[in-house]
Amino acid sequence: MTLKNLSSVRLLVVGDVMLDRYWFGEVSRISPEAPVPVVKITRLEERLGGAANVARNMASLGAQCGLLSVVGADEAGRSVRRLLEEAAIDAGLQTDAGIDTTVKLRVFGRQQHLLRIDFETTPSHEVLQAKLEDFQRRLPECDAVVLSDYGKGGLAHIGEMIRLARAAAKPVLVDPKGDDFSRYAGATVITPNRGELQAVIGRWQSEAELEEKAQHLRKTLNLAALLVTRSEEGMSLFMEERTLHESARAREVFDVSGAGDTVIATLATLLAAGESWDAAVRAANVAASIVVGKLGTAVVTRQELEAALHPGKVA
Repeated sequence: MTLKNLSSVRLLVVGDVMLDRYWFGEVSRISPEAPVPVVKITRLEERLGGAANVARNMASLGAQCGLLSVVGADEAGRSVRRLLEEAAIDAGLQTDAGIDTTVKLRVFGRQQHLLRIDFETTPSHEVLQAKLEDFQRRLPECDAVVLSDYGKGGLAHIGEMIRLARAAAKPVLVDPKGDDFSRYAGATVITPNRGELQAVIGRWQSEAELEEKAQHLRKTLNLAALLVTRSEEGMSLFMEERTLHESARAREVFDVSGAGDTVIATLATLLAAGESWDAAVRAANVAASIVVGKLGTAVVTRQELEAALHPGKVA
């Protein structure tokens, strides 16, 4: 498998975007007002989050990426637009003046994650309808579609998007959210993590029981595949004719936030490039092992992935 020819891959991501803010500081005392640390902030960072982080991972691998989402008419929304432009992502962002752009603010002291504060509101129906129209216009130009659901309300028309994409013979990959996966019926593949899958099918006591429950869900939703990310247990791909398991790569885990974005971005990019399921899942597993060693929402570059897939060779 080579990653040399990904520049011709065209992908379309739709979903909930957010701005990830990081405040880093020093902790030297406890507050006299409450038993909490006082953090003296010394550095601020802003990064793309949610569906925008999926798109950023695709662009980092060298693919052409379009993004459809909704932001507010606020400072955070302007920051999202600027970061997308810097990442060379072809973004079609609808502006909803009635909402605040979703922001996740994380506070770190002495490299310890101390606090996360979320700001979010649900987009209006009119703006979401306009996004669906943009989706229809862009669909013929892409090789595959990724629907990144963070449960923020930006994928109200996901069923129609899946129907339109499949009618156009475009693979549809979904990163799901919540305990009802019926809204993803008809997709090519969904990529829940272990906890998300357990919320839908219940716990399992053995690999055989997991196989039975996962295959039942796959058939019920009419999926070609179901990819379950299982943390230290690696990944399992369930298809009609077989099951593929990729063991976790032994690396130090620093931060798992955004790892699911990297997995679906890598999987979609490799499949759209014509690679087999086996090769795409292997690459996604390796990419995940790289990104969990980085702080916060991060990306894996083509050079990093190439080096990890082919040790000893120059990317």
